[in-house]
Amino acid sequence: MDISKLFSLEGRVALITGGSRGLGKHFAEAFIAAGAKVYISSRKADVCFETAEELGPNCIALPADVSTMEGIESLVAQLKEDEDGLDILVNNAGIAWGASFDEFPEKGWDRSMDLNLKAPFFLTQKLRGMLKARASAERPAKVINIASIDGQRLNPWDTYAYHASKAGLIYLTRRVAAELIQDQINVTAIAPGAFASDMNTAARDHGDDVGKRIPNGRIGKPEDIAAAALYLAAPSGDYVVGNTLTVDGGIVNAHLGGSIDK
Repeated sequence: MDISKLFSLEGRVALITGGSRGLGKHFAEAFIAAGAKVYISSRKADVCFETAEELGPNCIALPADVSTMEGIESLVAQLKEDEDGLDILVNNAGIAWGASFDEFPEKGWDRSMDLNLKAPFFLTQKLRGMLKARASAERPAKVINIASIDGQRLNPWDTYAYHASKAGLIYLTRRVAAELIQDQINVTAIAPGAFASDMNTAARDHGDDVGKRIPNGRIGKPEDIAAAALYLAAPSGDYVVGNTLTVDGGIVNAHLGGSIDK
């Protein structure tokens, strides 16, 4: 057993949505370090190109808004101009919308569902052929959906659509996994907990306070979440299908009670 090859992505091609910052950027950095060629996509083209330049020649920017079918089609078309196949798809782009129950707007609901739940399904659908082209029993292709612990447990924030969309994504992962395994495409998910990001401003701006309420005693570090994605993307995760890997320092499965703000 060659341990170094278990976590190698040498020769692999990956696409990461929401890859220009936050968790998506952490994934891109880890995949590139493991030998992959990584395409990153985000709605803000300037940020996408800046990140690609920062991460080096093995990172290519493909700006697109995957919350719309037009954006999904555009992203797929751009990728097909450069690649005949795809080894790894990370559906990471997401949005959180907060408003009280009585005032929660339809716009917030629709935007959350479109980006957090609809986009992963249809982007995976449109890329099935490219994933299948690079997949085999010895080297399955991978789809990794980035869910959230808010799809597994409640928090006190008024993010109703976010909760619903992430819970839906976890179950959708299982259903799509059952379909795509016949093509040797493994579909899995990650449910991150408190990681500093523009979406999780509590962890970003008050990390020490948030960490005190986590069983592990701290918020997540970039390498915590990057390592989880690398495990699933690399040969180390070739026998993992349909599962959601919870990476949260124990909030969901090792917390005895009380609320933990995410």
